Amino acid sequence: MSEYSNVRLSKLKLKGVKKHKKKNKRAREDDDNDIRNSPSTSAIDFDDAAQHGNWFRVDRFEQITGSICIEFTPYQYVRALDNGNLILGSPHSPGEGPDPEEIFIAVRVTPAQIAIKSGYFKYLAVDKHRKVVGHSDAISNREHFDPIFQDGKLALSASNGCFISIDETESELPYVVARSTMAGDNEFIKIRTNINPEMTRLEKLKQSIPDEEKGTLRDCEINYVKKFQSFQDKKLRLNTNNVNSLKEAKTKGRLHEELLDRRAKMKSDKFCK
Repeated sequence: MSEYSNVRLSKLKLKGVKKHKKKNKRAREDDDNDIRNSPSTSAIDFDDAAQHGNWFRVDRFEQITGSICIEFTPYQYVRALDNGNLILGSPHSPGEGPDPEEIFIAVRVTPAQIAIKSGYFKYLAVDKHRKVVGHSDAISNREHFDPIFQDGKLALSASNGCFISIDETESELPYVVARSTMAGDNEFIKIRTNINPEMTRLEKLKQSIPDEEKGTLRDCEINYVKKFQSFQDKKLRLNTNNVNSLKEAKTKGRLHEELLDRRAKMKSDKFCK
């Protein structure tokens, strides 16, 4: 886990940029400050948002929550297929927003990382071929993504330490992959949100919380059991253990994984047979 953490928190490695020696300790400390934690000084570009169907470009980590879309080239967004694959969707006209298949849900799992859920209720991860796919029913380390902001640019690092990009060389479909350890033009993206940055913090929080997770942790568990249980008699099979494990899992960013484990012990989940 220590090696994993080191990879996740590193700055962008830009292609074609050579390292320079730091002149003094003060300069080194300034360069090591994570841009993600710095307040944004850019004004909200409402004209740009209007050109994308009122989807605002994010410029800091705190804005990545709730509904998002991932734009690789102007007016082209990542699109989820029903088989779990991700491709680059067709271009949209100015003023149009993303299609429903191009809208994802960002779930904050640590102070620096997110998980991403497709419209098919599957979490994204990287498979053994380094292709980004949506097959997971719960969040583990494999489903963690690290948005890296630097010099006004954004790249998304996957759990294998590589940045996501579009691969158009091996197939007619432009699949989303995570293969490069350095960020170049092919790896730079724009993440957009339909949450107006001028909304209050409370309004943003209410809008970003999934319906299943509103209420107490016990309410959350009941909602997910209702959603995934497979018994024909429709009677709830709830784990009788207290919710302390859920509280601990939530602080560690693995709430969905713990909920799945608890359902598996009750043999009530259609994904846990």
